[in-house]
Amino acid sequence: MNLKGKKVLVTGADGFIGSHLTEHLVRIGADVRAFVYYNSFNSWGWLDEAGEDIKQSLDVFAGDIRDPHGVRTAMKDCDVVMHLAALIAIPYSYHSPDTYVDTNVKGTLNVVQAARELGTERVVHTSTSEVYGTARFVPITEAHPLQGQSPYSASKIGADQMAQSFFASFGTPVATIRPFNTYGPRQSARAVIPTVITQVASGACAIKLGAMHPTRDFNYVQDTVRGFVAVAECDAAVGQVLNVGSNYEITVGDTARLIAELMGREVEFTSDEQRLRPAGSEVERLWADNTLVRELTGWTPQYPGIEGLRRGLQETIAWFGNPDNLRRYKAGLYNI
Repeated sequence: MNLKGKKVLVTGADGFIGSHLTEHLVRIGADVRAFVYYNSFNSWGWLDEAGEDIKQSLDVFAGDIRDPHGVRTAMKDCDVVMHLAALIAIPYSYHSPDTYVDTNVKGTLNVVQAARELGTERVVHTSTSEVYGTARFVPITEAHPLQGQSPYSASKIGADQMAQSFFASFGTPVATIRPFNTYGPRQSARAVIPTVITQVASGACAIKLGAMHPTRDFNYVQDTVRGFVAVAECDAAVGQVLNVGSNYEITVGDTARLIAELMGREVEFTSDEQRLRPAGSEVERLWADNTLVRELTGWTPQYPGIEGLRRGLQETIAWFGNPDNLRRYKAGLYNI
């Protein structure tokens, strides 16, 4: 399948990854319908900041992924659905888990049920590396056990199983993409990289973080976006779960120190109690094996290893360094 000329619905198009994916799809010639979360401000989230050429090319649908009727209406006449709409903040899932089931599990059910009824050509469902929990072996392959170490990850496991069950039960053409820790411009400050950058850019000398010893596999947003397209266009990906990660492991602490170095600042890192996950909920180690996605789709990261991470961080720092972008973030507050 080639997405050029295809009618593609992106759910969660107003979010961090979704907005980048929406822009990319327009640029490669797809006919894009952007599903954004309805609000009384008529805000399209990050798509409000897109260039006029992008906005004028979009068919914007404001709705709620939890509403089956609205989801089905949005999916009408679409060839492909990129399903990204989800609640993703792990700390918020500790005190509002109900909303994660409604949004992530039932929202995914709404998408695959509509796809079954409408005969949609392809659904790309978005998973997360958090479903693996702390690595039992590395690098992590798609065969790694799933471990719900937070209500968020449990809801995503449920969503993944729902999506895959529709392929197994009804032949619904679902492919599941499992991105590892995506970062880049527009990311929420609930994530560690924007947390560090915004605090340093705002002049802080002591940077507050959660646990610094866990390792992550950071994936620059443009690599993740290319992964979505590669999975959507690959017929062999249907029915599969595919890791999209850089295959490079680094600690949170070393990442923070690298950011400070790139920003030319001497800073002290301190552990903030409220930013720590409950002990049993912390994912201690993530490191992606991306062999399967490379073999099936030909996708490879353009920002690999430590040098790729440095380049991606430099681009991210440059974006946050723009005062118009930085002022959108409350650097002194803990964002759950």
